[in-house]
Amino acid sequence: PLDVPPDLTQLQKDNRYAIPDGRGVATASGFQQQRGTQAAAPVAAGEQVGPLNTGDMRVERAGTQRWLVVKQTPEQLWPQLKQFWADNGFTVVSESAAAGTMETDWAENRAKIPQGVIRDTLGRVFNSLYSTGERDKFRTRLERAADGSTEIYISHRGMEEVLVGSSKDSTTWTNRPNDPGMEAQFLGKLMAKLSGTPDAKTAETAVQNPVVAPQHAKLVTAAGGDYVEVDEGFDRAWRRVGLALDRVGFTVEDRDRVQGTYFVRYVDPDA
Repeated sequence: PLDVPPDLTQLQKDNRYAIPDGRGVATASGFQQQRGTQAAAPVAAGEQVGPLNTGDMRVERAGTQRWLVVKQTPEQLWPQLKQFWADNGFTVVSESAAAGTMETDWAENRAKIPQGVIRDTLGRVFNSLYSTGERDKFRTRLERAADGSTEIYISHRGMEEVLVGSSKDSTTWTNRPNDPGMEAQFLGKLMAKLSGTPDAKTAETAVQNPVVAPQHAKLVTAAGGDYVEVDEGFDRAWRRVGLALDRVGFTVEDRDRVQGTYFVRYVDPDA
């Protein structure tokens, strides 16, 4: 066994790798007891979290924006969100736990395909021939609240296939406006999943009747340039700016909350 010199007292706070007791060897647990400190147990990866009560969740709204407030930490919600999108047929293509963002790949809403006898018969063999001409993707943003709960924002982006050319013989994909109705629909589905109830009526009611927040922002024209004036606290303004960036398609590369700065990668939507 190795003897640690008395002047070397730096030990890891995580005692999962502590040397077992025995043969008079000093251990991390014994050192912590002597110092009168207790290391915090880390959250295990893939930790199973039980269903939430409906009272532990609520939907808030400002204008057309809705978000879900959940009494859980972002670390607890992260794996549940990934499973939620997988259950709804979406693949998560980019995620950043540090930035609190998760984005799905483009997917087609097959529910929009018209149904009928011919569609049901041919669809069994040539299902790939049917297409709605629309694609959707979603970005999820998690923000930690001061009371320990988490605010979940879901923003939608859509594209549609349109005919181009003088004879309309070719197609191209173009952007279409975001759909607040689809955002609200998936918020209801997420609320139902977190509560563990297959009946989504309660979640739909909460989404349709959210807590309405008053408007707090206005555009101000000044000699030095236009700017947006917000009459609410920095925490909520910071979250609303992040959601606005998601809605217009910016990719947040990094953010500095202390300086109040978002670093984004701009992509021309017309390119």
